[in-house]
Amino acid sequence: MKNPLRLILFALVSLESPAQELPAFKALRYEEDYGFLRADSSRTWYEKLKYTPLSPRGASYVSLGGEVRYQYFHFRNEDWGEQPQDRDGYVLTRYLAHADLRTGRHLRAFVQLQSSMANGRASVPSPVEENPLDLHQAFVEVSPAAGRRGQFTLRLGRQELRYGSQRLVSVRELPNNRQSFDAAKAVLAGKRYSLDAFYSHYVRARKGIFDDRPGGATRLWGLYGVGKALPWGGMDLYYLGLWKKEVAFDDGAGAELRHSAGSRVWGGRGGWQYDLEGVYQFGTVGGKSIRAWTVSSNVRCKLPALRFEPEIGLKAELISGDRVREDDRLQTFNPLFPRGAYFGLAAFIGPANLWDVHPSVELALVPDKLTCTLDYDAFWRYSRNDGIYNPSAALVYSGEGTTGRFIGHQPALDLTCTPNRHFLLRAESTWFSAGEFLRQAGPGKNIWFGGLTVQFKY
Repeated sequence: MKNPLRLILFALVSLESPAQELPAFKALRYEEDYGFLRADSSRTWYEKLKYTPLSPRGASYVSLGGEVRYQYFHFRNEDWGEQPQDRDGYVLTRYLAHADLRTGRHLRAFVQLQSSMANGRASVPSPVEENPLDLHQAFVEVSPAAGRRGQFTLRLGRQELRYGSQRLVSVRELPNNRQSFDAAKAVLAGKRYSLDAFYSHYVRARKGIFDDRPGGATRLWGLYGVGKALPWGGMDLYYLGLWKKEVAFDDGAGAELRHSAGSRVWGGRGGWQYDLEGVYQFGTVGGKSIRAWTVSSNVRCKLPALRFEPEIGLKAELISGDRVREDDRLQTFNPLFPRGAYFGLAAFIGPANLWDVHPSVELALVPDKLTCTLDYDAFWRYSRNDGIYNPSAALVYSGEGTTGRFIGHQPALDLTCTPNRHFLLRAESTWFSAGEFLRQAGPGKNIWFGGLTVQFKY
């Protein structure tokens, strides 16, 4: 571990100067374009890494990049006392490396490798935590000359998908292993809109080397449209289709065909920002008809005139759960492929059969360098006849034989330091106080979680 840390410390010093001139890294690394460095005749060694010309005029080039991340986690009473006690904690590591080859303006290829490891885990690491080495992304992209209606792009191969607020389709950044899809995707993008159409097979992570493959057991397809520069901000309209060979909810199991139709309205004015979303789901699970839904809101207000420029936020969600056991309908919402740490880095609960209220305050202790976030989340079951689920929609506790609605409350403290574009340092502490339902369904012990993250991108 010493050599990677020495490399990171060296990079912190040597990359500080060029980092001031280059744009921030994208959440989807394949969206980065360093072609503008073609005009710079005095590129540093790092800029040459980001832009290495392959043709005399520089229209064809290759760009290299990646990420190194270390995380230390410690739990007390993990999974409310279901997991064995671990006095020492454990370390998660993630390595990403990519190459972006562009041959002119119309053709490119992108390849990314991923290695994720879990060390010191008291229980068996999940595939989300440990995946030694695999091909995470590998696609070709064709972009003909832009027309009157915008730029058309066709992308074929293994790729990450990310839409809207990531409530339904995400790269799963905070967990150790990011997720990808083998997909065919077409994009039409103009100045005021974009429209995506795609069909994909989910790539299931396995614990071997170069053994991740779609397998055909989970498929995702859809249309996603975004309207920009509207009077109130922006608007998303979308349809997503999901097929799974086998699923298990509290009151329904078997093959799943689920359709999700939704809309998101977002924008801001002055110090206010808002994000409102609603989704309706229908289809079938093991012969039962699906009728599920969710509505969510995220409103934030920044007060720059006050000390530390506080940003006050309030999130709230209503997420349907199954109402009647042993009937012919299933009202349990499926979040599809959401961001893994949906309600914080600890990721205790996922967005299904839930009602939650989540106020927060973010303080800029050092502007653009150091922030402190204090938040509080309270959770209730939406339906007493349904259980609770983890972020991947796997059942944690059944609702059968229980009456308690209150799941618990979760205060958390987060300190995040970003000294430059390459580095992120984070410390988080979370306490989960178990409510009546958890005490009825399982051991119901209170959880304490502490986490430290060091992340370096290049």
